[in-house]
Amino acid sequence: MAVQPAPNPAPNPADPARRRHQTHAHQAHALRTLLPHLWPKGQWDLRARVIFAILCLVIAKLANICVPLLFKRMVDHLGEFAGAAGAAVTGITAISLGLLLAYGLARVVSQVFAEMRDSIFAKVAQRAIRAVALDTFRHLHALSLKFHLERQTGGLNRAIERGAKGIEFLLFFILFNVLPTLIEISMVCVILWSLYDWTYAAVTFATIAVYIWYSLAVTEWRIKFRRQMNESDQAANTKAVDSLLNYETVKYFGNEEHEARRYDAALRVYERAAIRNRTSLGALNAGQALIIACGLVAMMGMAAQGAAQGRMTVGDFVLVNAYLIQLYLPLNFLGSVYREIRQSLIDMEAMFALLRVDVEIADRPDARDLTVSAGEIRFENVAFDYDPRRPILQGVSFTVPAGHKLAIVGPSGAGKSTISRLLFRFYDVSAGRITIDGQDIRDVTQQSLRAAIGIVPQDTVLFNDTIAYNIAYGRPGASQAEIEAAARLAHIHDFVRDLPDGYDARVGERGLKLSGGEKQRVAIARTVLKNPPILLFDEATSALDSHTEREIQDNLAEVARDHTTLVIAHRLSTVIDADEIIVLEAGRIVERGRHEALLGQKGAYAAMWRRQQEAAQKEFRDETQVPA
Repeated sequence: MAVQPAPNPAPNPADPARRRHQTHAHQAHALRTLLPHLWPKGQWDLRARVIFAILCLVIAKLANICVPLLFKRMVDHLGEFAGAAGAAVTGITAISLGLLLAYGLARVVSQVFAEMRDSIFAKVAQRAIRAVALDTFRHLHALSLKFHLERQTGGLNRAIERGAKGIEFLLFFILFNVLPTLIEISMVCVILWSLYDWTYAAVTFATIAVYIWYSLAVTEWRIKFRRQMNESDQAANTKAVDSLLNYETVKYFGNEEHEARRYDAALRVYERAAIRNRTSLGALNAGQALIIACGLVAMMGMAAQGAAQGRMTVGDFVLVNAYLIQLYLPLNFLGSVYREIRQSLIDMEAMFALLRVDVEIADRPDARDLTVSAGEIRFENVAFDYDPRRPILQGVSFTVPAGHKLAIVGPSGAGKSTISRLLFRFYDVSAGRITIDGQDIRDVTQQSLRAAIGIVPQDTVLFNDTIAYNIAYGRPGASQAEIEAAARLAHIHDFVRDLPDGYDARVGERGLKLSGGEKQRVAIARTVLKNPPILLFDEATSALDSHTEREIQDNLAEVARDHTTLVIAHRLSTVIDADEIIVLEAGRIVERGRHEALLGQKGAYAAMWRRQQEAAQKEFRDETQVPA
């Protein structure tokens, strides 16, 4: 059966006109965001630099305008000297020498003040790049866990990198190249009109107008090819980074060629877009050269006719030629600059789009710091879902009294780790509330909330730095003695001490140079160093073998003493000493109590315990069995 269209269909986001309108709006917003950095509020040293840079720009342009005029005077004077039989040679030579020196001085002043302009303004431009990049970095850290679970790290990094370069280009070229070039063209038109005839100014203006119109029209047409290049480049970079980050997985499954094919597919799209981009660039350059050549021929023809009729001198002919050549270079440059400006705007559009992503989990305007007096945690009828069609937690209520230890167990997918994410407020509850010492965690600042909780996560990912740095991440600025004390409590000090570089040993990207157990011990040491009133162990020993697990259980108990502790566990043997154990199934609490009481109920917990004990006994028999 045919599907009837809606009476009033919504605007199609893929519609080219709508997309262009949205793109222009986003680019205008990016420029408005960038412009305040040209006149930084309260930073008078940077404002002074802007003023001096503009002053240098004015001096450089005035000197540049004077160069052809001095050249004309020199040519005319030499012509008079050559035609005057009885002229005073010494006087004429002195005048010519003065004009020559003035000509050279004007060129030097133009170049020197242009360089001074760039040098003075460099600090303003770099400060703007730093400020925008820092704002973007902070905003990314403020975004919710949902955004970071869906992001593509390689493409995100490339968007920020290109956006920062685009900012630098725009700040320099819009302020110091595009606008000054247009002003210089206007001044030249005025000079030509005042010295000769309005037709010279008209031809110059018409040539420039046609040139700019052609450049804008063709560049707008070419933008789609550049956008395709960016998108395919970002896709290729994302695939490359993702593949390299998962190097071991690629090797395990022997999928090197599969990864190469995926990468090559993205490169193939980039190749096609790059070819179309280069071909269209040739058409743009050829058209620009034709327009300039027509303008040059027309102007030189008029000047030659004027010289032949005696209305203009040879110096006037040279002046017109010099001005046209002087304008030709920035005009040709203006075409490429415009293309780069459009590209920079596209790059900035991607970067500033990140700043437009809403911060889903934000502090309330009246949020105050969390005050931890005892450390009691309460979940009151908490419900949560990532998707309304699939609830994760339903009516979960429990209390962890101050200084007590509560364990949460259950099958995979029951919602155990979701509880830890809610406690850290990576997400907000859909219903109910979570309190610490009676304070709803939505009413306090996220910084103070997370400062009060220490976690040893299931999957420990370390920074590509030293072991000392990764331990000290729990409390940046900690002394070496404090770092080593935390390492001893985590039973990793002896291992680190025996390494060739000791605490200065680098752990590799994501900690790949360490074993799972070693990474977990570093995570424990990091949390010990933080020393928060509340501890959360999320499958903290899941990466350890049974022997190592038993070694650090007593140590974890020592670390947790006098702390409010929440343990999320799969191995029930790690939580038998908990003050209360909660059994989760399908997001609901089905059993609760101490270890012995739960075994006596012969329910879900007792069944889990029996299965794990049987698995442990089988593993022990397999390890101790003597080969025949």
